[in-house]
Amino acid sequence: MSNYFYKRNLSQRKNQTAPIRKDFKEQEHFVSYFYLVLKVSFSLLAIISLIKLGYSSKVRLTRLKEIKDSFIYEESRFNVLSSRFDDLFSFEGEQRFMKDQDQMISRDIIRVIWR
Repeated sequence: MSNYFYKRNLSQRKNQTAPIRKDFKEQEHFVSYFYLVLKVSFSLLAIISLIKLGYSSKVRLTRLKEIKDSFIYEESRFNVLSSRFDDLFSFEGEQRFMKDQDQMISRDIIRVIWR
């Protein structure tokens, strides 16, 4: 009788553990799937962030290049104008300055120069 009781108890244990194993595997699959989705979403987030960072860096470098170019242009203009201003105070600089000025009066009109 003890042998029968042992066999019956063993078969009951097997029947009880089968659903537990099935539930455990389902939970394991769910957790692994959840982590896979989590990894993919973080990877996409990282890729999108890198793309945005690259684009904003490109825009920033473009703006800095434009600022540098305009600074170089203004600096060259300043150098030319400052040299012309220095020439104004040199010997006969006033006469050269008057010759360099654009003529606002057309050529066929009589001009009066006051001294």
